Amino acid sequence: MTFGKRLNSTRKERGQTAQSMADMLGIGIRSYRAYESGDREPHFETLVKIADYLDVSTDYLLGRDEFLAKHAG
Repeated sequence: MTFGKRLNSTRKERGQTAQSMADMLGIGIRSYRAYESGDREPHFETLVKIADYLDVSTDYLLGRDEFLAKHAG
């Protein structure tokens, strides 16, 4: 699953609107929607802020949770 799709589904699972996410990040709704559509990627600091707010890891948002699970010992 791509970052944008994972972000969209996680946001909805957490009961957040796209507007509330944009407000929390201090960006416009169009900029936030670009993250979910895959047209833009957030800077590292923004990615961390999103992960913290949604209470997930950055690896999860980036789709690396499956990779990490395969390599856990």
